[in-house]
Amino acid sequence: MIPTRGRHDGWVTDLLAGLEPAPFWRHFEALTRIPRASHEEEQAVAHVVAWAAERGFATARDTTGNLVVRVPASAGREAAAGVILQGHLDMVCERDPGSPNDPRAGRIELVCDGDWLRAEGTTLGADDGVAIAAMMAVAEDATVEHGPLELLMTVAEEVGLAGAAALDPELIGGTALLNLDTEEDGTFTVGCAGGADTVVRLRGPRAPAGGPLARVTVGGALGGHSGGDIALGRANAIRVLARALRAALGLRIASLDGGASRNAIPRDAEALVVADDEARAAIAAAAARIRAAHRRTDPGLRIAVETATAAQEPSDAWTAAASARILDLIATLPAGPLGMSADFPGVVETSSSLGVAATDGDTLTLRSLSRSADDDVLPDVLHAIEGAARLAGAEYEQGPSYPGWRPDLTSPALAAASRVHERLFGAPPHVTLTHGGLEAAIIAAKRPGLDPISFGPEIQGPHAPGERLHVASAARFMRLLGALLDELSR
Repeated sequence: MIPTRGRHDGWVTDLLAGLEPAPFWRHFEALTRIPRASHEEEQAVAHVVAWAAERGFATARDTTGNLVVRVPASAGREAAAGVILQGHLDMVCERDPGSPNDPRAGRIELVCDGDWLRAEGTTLGADDGVAIAAMMAVAEDATVEHGPLELLMTVAEEVGLAGAAALDPELIGGTALLNLDTEEDGTFTVGCAGGADTVVRLRGPRAPAGGPLARVTVGGALGGHSGGDIALGRANAIRVLARALRAALGLRIASLDGGASRNAIPRDAEALVVADDEARAAIAAAAARIRAAHRRTDPGLRIAVETATAAQEPSDAWTAAASARILDLIATLPAGPLGMSADFPGVVETSSSLGVAATDGDTLTLRSLSRSADDDVLPDVLHAIEGAARLAGAEYEQGPSYPGWRPDLTSPALAAASRVHERLFGAPPHVTLTHGGLEAAIIAAKRPGLDPISFGPEIQGPHAPGERLHVASAARFMRLLGALLDELSR
């Protein structure tokens, strides 16, 4: 009998024993014990390099840290065109407050929940641990026929696709790119949104607090991926907090913080405010209305007002005028779906998400990630953010950006993948584009003529605790990957 839970404290559980394909699950479980936050992937790299050395596979890295493992062709397939398998080593390391588990330290507690695998209190890291595990498993599977393979494992994907953006294109040489970083079973993704980070810094005068301080917290929001989940209308904890605070006229804010990642919808936020009983009552009344507004999208949403402890109390706070500018700015920044695709009905084309708010002295920093599948539309969103910043008297900075990936429905790789899918599963695949950013867009732009497609198993809720991987879909994904490599090498 397979246990339902398996915690990794330096020992290997048999939680995944009996699941097929066994090599995939063995590699995936090993990855859950390795810290691999963005910019902290060295232990994961060392793990893969040691594995490759044991099997005689050559490895190389570029100056950014991206890793490629070169796998020779199967006997008789040496003349086939090279194929690049690609995924990213890093993961979003989110955890519930108070959870003893922490992906940043390699503490992920696996839970088998019916047909799903999840982590207790943290992100699972299936995004994109499934890609790394799949590459390692298929490379050591002698039953899979393939041409020359390049296993491209990038770093810092979860922070603006930074690893792919700095990729040395000479590191790879294949003609087809199989990106293993999408999350819908039976689906091939042939396009994605481009994106751009923005930073808005609002400085304002502060004065002694001079009154009772309250701590206002927002929690229990579902969060999720700011691309793939943006259409679900989930609560943005930072905006929820700002809306609640606006109910108290003349409120002064001492601090306002929320969010953990610029590409995740914020689940938690908190503020310390100067608030008497009347202000607290106004915030509590607004909180009830806000919870009602999100009763379907975020049924567990909590907004609490409590007295600040002595340890929490700052000595000063922004003036009432500066506090009002903060709340106006948060309310004005573009957020949520902003436009729908004309080519793929029901798919968001353009959006923006306020991901992080952070207080440092007299400065509030707000970080947003804006996306569009149309590179010609994205500047309009950035101009709106810049305009909101200017009206608030704040500084605006555009951060890293990456291009969109325009669909090519005549792609040879897509045609081969569709044939294989129909042969294996008796039905054509679903073909779509994703509103999340994909490294395939950047890599293909660096290597003109490269033919990319993207696919993966069913993953729900990436970038937030509750992220889960459908077990049976992972088996189908591995079967599809092996058969496609065979098809592409004929």
